[in-house]
Amino acid sequence: MDSKGPSLYAQAGPSLDLSRSLEEDSMVDGPLISADALHSAIRREFQTVPTPCHAGLLSLLHVVYVVLSVCLAVLCVLKFGQEEVCMNILGNVRGDSVILFGKVCLWVLVLLFTGCAQHHHNRARSRGYLRFYREMQGLKHLPLNVHSTGNVLLLVVLAAQLSLTVHIYMLLTILAVELLVALPCLLYYIVKVMQFNRERAAPDVSQEEHSHNFSISSLPTETGFREGSSLEEVVEKQADLIEYLKQHNTLLSKRLLNLTAQH
Repeated sequence: MDSKGPSLYAQAGPSLDLSRSLEEDSMVDGPLISADALHSAIRREFQTVPTPCHAGLLSLLHVVYVVLSVCLAVLCVLKFGQEEVCMNILGNVRGDSVILFGKVCLWVLVLLFTGCAQHHHNRARSRGYLRFYREMQGLKHLPLNVHSTGNVLLLVVLAAQLSLTVHIYMLLTILAVELLVALPCLLYYIVKVMQFNRERAAPDVSQEEHSHNFSISSLPTETGFREGSSLEEVVEKQADLIEYLKQHNTLLSKRLLNLTAQH
């Protein structure tokens, strides 16, 4: 019984290898998907970041608010010959109070823009654009930081209980400095995001694979630890890449099935 066992397996071995080779040949003989077709299919999945429109509208509102605040302060608070018009428009509300209420509304809009930008940048991060996400990480929060700092300075001016003229001039100075700092940040943000949308680049992993395929002496990727890198940064990048690669593999599987069905 035992002596026949090995001989049976030995006889069945070539037939098993033959059937396995036939199965592999049948898989190889199937329709092959070219790398260009896969790359073009994935490239069509590029989604633009729509925040430049929001940033442009916020910049316009900021400029309009500062201009109206200056007009309101000069005509209605400092009272340069337009008291009746101000009384008809504002009623019993003080002009500086209207400016402060407008500042609060503007800060809320900046906060909403920051949340919207964070949402869309997180989506870009999940699609594999890790380098773009890190480049814009501080820039998209900078307008909110500027306006929040301006709010703190306005509270200090209100708490100081200065004279009306000094109070208005200090208020307008803070608003002007905010505009001079926040507006260039928003414009630079618009330029960077529009450049990203116009390039329609492949995710970072695909770019690194492409550079490794065509360059022998390529630089090391961002996924490994190198001198000057912090451990937390490396772990964060690796976690981002793992999350993206999971979604990337799912997308590849779907595209492979669709392209195989077409062929």
